[in-house]
Amino acid sequence: MQKMLTLISNVYRLGNASKNVGARMVLSTRFFTDFTPQASFDIKKCELHRLEAGPSETAVLTREQGLQYYRTMQTMRRMELKADQLYKQKIIRGFCHLYDGQEACAMGIEAGINPTDHLITAYRAHGYTFTRGVSVREIMAELTGRRGGVAKGKGGSMHMYAKHFYGGNGIVGAQGQIFESFNMAALWKLPCIFICENNKFGMGTSVERSSASTDYFKRGDYIPGIKVDGMDVLCVREAIKFAADYCRAGKGPIVMELETYRYHGHSMSDPGVSYRSREEIQEVRSKSDPITMLKERMLSNNMASVEEIKEIDVDIRKVIEDAAQFAISDPEPPLDELCNHIFANDLPMEVRGTNPWVKLKSVS
Repeated sequence: MQKMLTLISNVYRLGNASKNVGARMVLSTRFFTDFTPQASFDIKKCELHRLEAGPSETAVLTREQGLQYYRTMQTMRRMELKADQLYKQKIIRGFCHLYDGQEACAMGIEAGINPTDHLITAYRAHGYTFTRGVSVREIMAELTGRRGGVAKGKGGSMHMYAKHFYGGNGIVGAQGQIFESFNMAALWKLPCIFICENNKFGMGTSVERSSASTDYFKRGDYIPGIKVDGMDVLCVREAIKFAADYCRAGKGPIVMELETYRYHGHSMSDPGVSYRSREEIQEVRSKSDPITMLKERMLSNNMASVEEIKEIDVDIRKVIEDAAQFAISDPEPPLDELCNHIFANDLPMEVRGTNPWVKLKSVS
């Protein structure tokens, strides 16, 4: 799966009311006095291609950053699990590609670039839509085809957009195009980071069965490449910072491979267990889950408390449930808006409908 980033420039309840008040006071006191404000972590060394030096092997994480990363990734996870539920209830229809397991990629990329940088992604795009600033409500309503969706209910799972975000896009049969893009980017020394989120499977085929060489970070050949632990948000962040600095310095493009893993199948029509075992999925969850990894770092270094993490989880569940209710109750877009925003012209234009006798108007 190819993703391209273009760089242009509730109280935790303890019992009765009095105990709740006490909990507020204790947590508040710890917040200001006891937590570690910042910590350094050793991270996995990246594999390099045509580079003499790579990203830092040490990452500094502040408490505020850690809490933000945790909240963002956990929101992505809960949003995708809710989408799974709504799809099985036949409230979400059509194509739906879920991102759970790969959250460190989207979060790490966003943490390593600027909001004004431009991002183009493939169709597993819900997480990136969220990190680019679109609300959970708008994403969920788009999944259910409602008027309040980010694309007015007309794009669905695969076509969500935001400022400086031009995804998702279909990538099937796009290998020729990606090599053409490599060539032009290298010729013109364009500030592009080409990212392959290697989640180990192309639909239902493992990378070992489909690729004679699984070193995707070397696929740029004459373009430098980096292979990164895509399950560690800090590894991804540091690698993206390095790549962004490289591009901004006028050195041309760079290719990155983020080794990650998807928990769901390729799409909701794929159960995901006919070509891999449930035990394999569970092993990755237990040993390499990106959210669990970050949480354990925070807790073991006194950068957050268990109660605080639980409060965040409760808040996120409320946000997700509110968004789901909105996505179910919001009206569908009316028929007379079906063809809007097709053309850039200001004047209404006639668009033929499903047969030559049906005419619709397009207003931009």
